[in-house]
Amino acid sequence: MMRYLYLLLTMVFFYACSSTDYTNRSQLMLLNAEEEITLGEQSAKEILKSAKISKNATQTKKVERVGSKIASVANRPDFKWEFYLLEDAQTNAFCLPGGKVFVYTGLLELVSNDDELAVILSHEIAHTILRHGAERMSMQNIRQIGGSLLGLIVQSQAPEYTSLFNQAYNIGSNVGIMLPFSRSHELEADKVGITLMQKAGYNTKAAITFWQKMAAKGKGGSDFLSTHPSDTKRIQAIEEILNHK
Repeated sequence: MMRYLYLLLTMVFFYACSSTDYTNRSQLMLLNAEEEITLGEQSAKEILKSAKISKNATQTKKVERVGSKIASVANRPDFKWEFYLLEDAQTNAFCLPGGKVFVYTGLLELVSNDDELAVILSHEIAHTILRHGAERMSMQNIRQIGGSLLGLIVQSQAPEYTSLFNQAYNIGSNVGIMLPFSRSHELEADKVGITLMQKAGYNTKAAITFWQKMAAKGKGGSDFLSTHPSDTKRIQAIEEILNHK
């Protein structure tokens, strides 16, 4: 069984390995680009059915203007870019595969100028062109397959420990693999987002001022058991990136 598991995982990594744009990092990808875009389009339709679109024409045009400039340098001609401002107090934004970008009005309260808005939009667009969502889905599938096969081994060899193994595996793989994986995605999106900002002609130093505002609004603290890096670590990483630009 262990030999079978090893061979299966080796084959998956061999045949499903690709590399990211801009950073050229190897990544596991079980979903092709067309499938990913289809999922993104479906998700966008579902969101628009229930979301409340902002009626603030000035803010909406601002999001569209800055977003379009970022999208123009993202090198994804297969995306049909659209930008939406949603009436919601959350400080959040996201971009779906295919180019549908959503910004919450609560986030704009922290934005002082176009440069800081570009920080948000370039970061979210970077996530999508780096295919982070599809990569996480792929890793989650491998995690589930690995856990199931190892669980069968434990069950056949020491059935009394099956429940304990399942709990330990879920906690260990989440804390040891999935959470650090998500944090590394955030920092990679920061790096590529700054590159997109620079290409689009925005002041990249705004990345520091914006994340300082986010840090002041949030509680900061440790990045353990979190999908995002701590505010301090993120700002330090951005400063290092800007020093090499």
